[in-house]
Amino acid sequence: MIREIVLDTETTGLDPRKGHRVVEIACVELLDLLPTGRHFHRYIDPRRDIDPDAERIHGLSRAFLSDKPTFEDIAGALLEFLGDAPIIAHNAAFDRGFINHELNLAALSIVPEPRWIDSLAMAQKRFPGMFNSLDALCKRFKISLADREKHGALIDAQLLGGVYLELRGGREAMLDLEQTRKIDVSQPLARLDYGRRPRPLKVRLTELERANHARFVQEELRLDAVWLSRS
Repeated sequence: MIREIVLDTETTGLDPRKGHRVVEIACVELLDLLPTGRHFHRYIDPRRDIDPDAERIHGLSRAFLSDKPTFEDIAGALLEFLGDAPIIAHNAAFDRGFINHELNLAALSIVPEPRWIDSLAMAQKRFPGMFNSLDALCKRFKISLADREKHGALIDAQLLGGVYLELRGGREAMLDLEQTRKIDVSQPLARLDYGRRPRPLKVRLTELERANHARFVQEELRLDAVWLSRS
């Protein structure tokens, strides 16, 4: 089975190089493109102020986060949940930059770039020139946004899981995956032996059916059928 992790973060701002930090992280587990129901979700005390623009987007205030664990506190549990699975993120460079910055600060190994799958790049390849934000893709794929009042890492990771499924081929691909059976082509197909057919074949017509057929040919079709003289 193929295990993948869909990941999303919320942050204090846009650039970790300017000291911005992660304030929320969520991961959703997929097995063979299906959500398992397992997820990892934490709010994080960034120990710094949050840019007003960022707070308007995710609604997480400094006061709300003040009693939450730090990233260093949750890093071990996060890495355990991630394991060695590929990580799907929308605009993966953004999330990768923040996650690896936090791991560096915690003196832990970063998650290397080859493990990251960028769903934004996938969408841009499939829909070139179109608006490919998570919201836009949810609307395009008819994925409900009813439960989403503000950006939140967990709800966004769940929505992204649905978008990623569609980008990988959608529900049709899942039906194929579920219905496919492995066939051992090295084995010959079973041969059905019906036995010899008797010669001549047994006549199945009744005498009445014979008579009706002969009368139809002579009276209705007005044919002088050669075979009637042999019956």
